[in-house]
Amino acid sequence: MSLVYRHIFPLALVIGSAGLTGCFGSEETTMPKAASDRIRIAMLQPPRAGLTPLSDDAFKLSRWGTSETLIVLDENGDAQPALATAWQSINDTTWRFTLRPEVRFHDGERLTPDVVVNALSAATRAAPKPRILDGVTLHISADGDNAVRVTTATPDPLLPQRLSSPQLAILSPNAYQEGRVEPIRHGSGPFVLTAVQGTSHATLERFDGYWGTPAQASGLDVDFVPDGTARAAALRSGSADIVEAVPVAQAPLIDPALIHEVPMPRTNTLYLNTRIGPLRDAGLRAAVRDAVQREVLVKNVYENRADIAQGLLGPALRWAAPLRQAVDQPIPARHPQGAVIKLATFSDRAELPEVAVYLAQQLTAAGFTVQQEVREYAQIEADALAGKFDAFILSRATVLDSGDPVAYLYSDFSCKGSFNLSQLCDPAVDEALLTAAAIPAGEARRKAIMAAEQRILTTDAAIPLLHERVIQGEASGVRQAARDPRERMLVTSQTHITGQMHQP
Repeated sequence: MSLVYRHIFPLALVIGSAGLTGCFGSEETTMPKAASDRIRIAMLQPPRAGLTPLSDDAFKLSRWGTSETLIVLDENGDAQPALATAWQSINDTTWRFTLRPEVRFHDGERLTPDVVVNALSAATRAAPKPRILDGVTLHISADGDNAVRVTTATPDPLLPQRLSSPQLAILSPNAYQEGRVEPIRHGSGPFVLTAVQGTSHATLERFDGYWGTPAQASGLDVDFVPDGTARAAALRSGSADIVEAVPVAQAPLIDPALIHEVPMPRTNTLYLNTRIGPLRDAGLRAAVRDAVQREVLVKNVYENRADIAQGLLGPALRWAAPLRQAVDQPIPARHPQGAVIKLATFSDRAELPEVAVYLAQQLTAAGFTVQQEVREYAQIEADALAGKFDAFILSRATVLDSGDPVAYLYSDFSCKGSFNLSQLCDPAVDEALLTAAAIPAGEARRKAIMAAEQRILTTDAAIPLLHERVIQGEASGVRQAARDPRERMLVTSQTHITGQMHQP
């Protein structure tokens, strides 16, 4: 059966854009005085791959509103129109996407089917491929004057969501030259990327030829500021209007009115080894489950700036909690009687070693003998995947690029999962995951996902601890900044500065 999707959804409200400005080194450091309608932004990470959209740098281009995709996602992760206005499943492996008319890129080129074919084909040929295309084969062809057809090697009910990934942005054909992609002046969004100064600074200007609602701000100035203390200082001093990822430790030093906490689709989870070691015993896994005191972690480690986990999927997925199914018959706990378990995590995320200390105390109080091991992630991942620890604490993104959690659940908890830290192989879990994966996006798929979550939690292979939040800083004059759990948007066409000129 063919499905046709047509939505009226103002893209100006969902396309993000953010600008980059100078370096913030201390409380006294300030940026040059700017016109009040320009927005100054301090971002967490500098570009890692020359801002090519075929890398993780794509999320910067998306957050700055300079690149656009065929599809965007709404709060539930459902597909909404962007450069495509409608889409239709022709058969199990073929979709047709109707293109938005009268779209021009920043360099004057028009959006045509051939342009889309060129951009998406470049993504399929990239080495390495954008991660949204891992294990996916796409063939893209023009279909008349205003549409393209996208064919997959196997049925893919999430193809529209997949095409929302910022790594599959559609740029002008002039952007693709000699194996590289140049985003400067080649996007189609409300802001034109006009200059990039290495890993320190970038500048964007309003694009007056934008097909949607023109941007209210005249431009964006963005600095890449990896140091969290410096980003917080920029907000306190008034030398930045929007600040990414304010560290938890810095938040109490900032006017609460300037702090906005956004639930992230990221869960801190305690993975338990179900294949080897003492936690093969389901009763001992249940003892770990019963020993964990989540509220202590949230209060003492995250200073109440995180959410206690009720399941694997947190409040960033608003549909998850109403559909959550309780575990009907939890495995009864068996007393550990001093069973020795090795608890590991990594040091790259500052909070996780502290979480490990508290969990070790809780498990020791429950009767376990706990040995701890902490290393940098690059040095510990291989051992974790090989099952060399009895328990492993991981901060894990739960929706990845498609906005859908099935890929994460399959990777982490199926028999063939590539990131199965729990070494879990449960036929009932695999069946639930395959059922969910085969259902098209929508309410039925969401219900199947929550049924799979329940089945996973029944095994006690993973003990969800808490759901992280990102802390976004906004100066008092900022209006309608995007607070996006998926971190695809930061500034939209509607974002603007009001009330007064920037402080010097």
